[in-house]
Amino acid sequence: MRVRRLRSNSGAAGRTTDRRALPVSVFARAFLFVFVLLMPMLAQAQAVSDPTPLQYRDAAEEARFHALAAELRCVQCQNQSLADSNAQIAHDLRREVLTLMQQGNSDAQIKQFLVDRYGEFVLYRPVMDTRNSLLWFGPLVLVVGGAGVLVWVVRRRSRQVQPMTDSEERW
Repeated sequence: MRVRRLRSNSGAAGRTTDRRALPVSVFARAFLFVFVLLMPMLAQAQAVSDPTPLQYRDAAEEARFHALAAELRCVQCQNQSLADSNAQIAHDLRREVLTLMQQGNSDAQIKQFLVDRYGEFVLYRPVMDTRNSLLWFGPLVLVVGGAGVLVWVVRRRSRQVQPMTDSEERW
């Protein structure tokens, strides 16, 4: 293995370098060059949505679609309805809902299709059953329980208060 000495511009003795480091820097430069060349292609590799607007058959179908889309939750945004969301999956789901409507499916069938696919999270008003009964009745139980504890504490303290004597009343 040969070691080559390099001199700086000032004429002093320079540092030593190993020739084996040269291929690594060439590889790094080649990789950087290819990456820079491919960068514009990566920027164009985004999801493409269908830019055509939704086509309704009549005003009643449009009203039904908007009412149904307001009752469904966007699976990506989580706090927006399907009608309000601007996410790509919301656009796709709106098209899917309209297609199902135009195929003659009822609102319940469309909701069931989406629940089967994404779970009950997709519904803003989920069906009440034993699995989510705590969500439906939990707040009521907490309020009633808190009111009961408040009444119990007030009654307990009122029993512990002793009447004032005549000397204390004058004060």
